[in-house]
Amino acid sequence: MAEEGAMRILVTGGAGFIGSHYVRQLVGGAYPRHADAEVVVLDKLTYAGNEANLAPVADNPRLRLVRGDICDAELVGKLMTGVDLVVHFAAESHVDRSILGAAEFVVTNVVGTQTLLQAALDAGAGRFVHVSTDEVYGSIEDGSWPEEHPLEPNSPYSASKASSDLIARAYHRTHGLPVCVTRCSNNYGPYQFPEKVIPLFVTNLMTGKKVPLYGDGLYVRDWLHVDDHCRGIQLVAESGRPGEIYNIGGGTELTNKELTGRLLEAMGADWSMVEQVPDRKAHDRRYSVDITKISQELGYRPQVSFDEGLARTIRWYRANREWWEPLKRRAALG
Repeated sequence: MAEEGAMRILVTGGAGFIGSHYVRQLVGGAYPRHADAEVVVLDKLTYAGNEANLAPVADNPRLRLVRGDICDAELVGKLMTGVDLVVHFAAESHVDRSILGAAEFVVTNVVGTQTLLQAALDAGAGRFVHVSTDEVYGSIEDGSWPEEHPLEPNSPYSASKASSDLIARAYHRTHGLPVCVTRCSNNYGPYQFPEKVIPLFVTNLMTGKKVPLYGDGLYVRDWLHVDDHCRGIQLVAESGRPGEIYNIGGGTELTNKELTGRLLEAMGADWSMVEQVPDRKAHDRRYSVDITKISQELGYRPQVSFDEGLARTIRWYRANREWWEPLKRRAALG
């Protein structure tokens, strides 16, 4: 592990898609201010958490993976000792799963977050970054949400994340805990679990299976490469003002139909590979975050163009079948 006196960072959900990217960047030296930090990953390793996601940095002596639940107050309390920075990714995050059963979303996202906040307060942690989602705002027909927009979540998943955001805010207001909240748009990139739309479509098309398109396909999302998202999180971790919320967006808005068209073209397929499926309940029509605040305060700009990011992502899934094929078999996806 790190030498005596080195900075100590606790990353929850650090074996998931976004968390593992952050950890690989962090341990790999992409964030110079924390290049020598000791990094502890706490992950329950549920279906979406995967130890293989950390394989590229697993041998680094500054990294330690602990399998455990963020709701386990005793474990969390032990791991929080001496921590200078908490970056909290751990969450149940799939909307469809939350519609089928909301209980585990409330437990993990709300109770788990409160458990971490209390442990951070008790241990005197230096800073706490709570990673949230634009879905807490609900749906917007025109324009983009600023951070002050009222929370109007429409799915059990987004309601549980909105709840955790409010608890994080309360710990800052009540106790002075140095908490920042980030809210991101739709992420994509390597190591994303293949239930999410881009890896699901890419891997289905690679294996000759059709891809599902909800409803009329005109739902609009802003796409954010995971590398840009994690750079934004790191800017907040280093320089964000305690008690503040920062939107992190990618600047590429596409309808689901437009996204499907791009994926079909990239994979050499046509619209005969698309299967129309019934719409999701309470399906939000459009998400769009205003990134003025993080841009002006912290200098954030998305650097990965969607065309470049999508091409890189597709290449990664083509080259890493051994990573995603077992996950799809276990989850019976596609």
